[in-house]
Amino acid sequence: MANTGWFGRKSKNARKIARQTVDALPDGLWTKCPKCNEILFNKELEKNLRVCGKCNYHFKLSAYDRLVFTVDDGSFEEFATELRTANPLNFPKYEAKLAEYREKSGLDESMVVGRAKLAEIPIVIGVAEFGFLGASMGSVYGEKVTRAMETAVAEKKPLIMFCSSGGARMHEGILSLMQMAKTSAAVARMNQAGLPYICVLTDPTTAGVHASFASLGDVIIAEPGALIGFAGARVATQAGLINRPPNFQTSEFQLEHGMIDMIVPRREMKSTLTKLLQFGYREAANVI
Repeated sequence: MANTGWFGRKSKNARKIARQTVDALPDGLWTKCPKCNEILFNKELEKNLRVCGKCNYHFKLSAYDRLVFTVDDGSFEEFATELRTANPLNFPKYEAKLAEYREKSGLDESMVVGRAKLAEIPIVIGVAEFGFLGASMGSVYGEKVTRAMETAVAEKKPLIMFCSSGGARMHEGILSLMQMAKTSAAVARMNQAGLPYICVLTDPTTAGVHASFASLGDVIIAEPGALIGFAGARVATQAGLINRPPNFQTSEFQLEHGMIDMIVPRREMKSTLTKLLQFGYREAANVI
């Protein structure tokens, strides 16, 4: 007699069908993991810091969710909020696209910077918002990063930068590419001041952001499985790059080849940053 119970073939098919029809479930209750296809209850996913409990896939976080999970409660004070993106090249429909993403994300730009405390240590922090035009780096993004670094130098505080980006913002042309040199020069001033600068690379961190301030931290951390590299896989394929390793441009590949210092799961991120700050802040205080 065929086994049709919970552990039988029919039950396995039923669970498979349930996973495939997750989109038909009420909005806001469930999320389907893009890596393992597990159906996750949203309340449990939030408790797990938006990490899949089955395969450890790290979902993207909004900038403000990242801050909630990282800094001391109620300590974040945003600055540089007066900056607004313009359209200096009169790129077609750029203003409409900006307005669309402002409404979707609730943010004015793809970078959030401010003062905060982590384990009672005063810091300056920046967090990229991938939900705003793919965290593409334009003039305001670069200016906010630069102001965060200048504030850290002026106030003698460590800087933590959560990086993410799909690349330079084509709508602003060369003005966007100029931010690579601008932010890199600001990192040099932090280095001269002897202040700790910690970069956390999240999925994805690519192109101009990766090739500038995101690769210049005193300590470079990455979340598991994050896409990290200059040119994306499709671009690399078009350029004729062949025989790419299976884990090419992942956090694990970058660690294996000495491009980052450590991979830290999201649940351990706050404690790891705390330890680094407790060490680095003392060292910086001695230098200052």
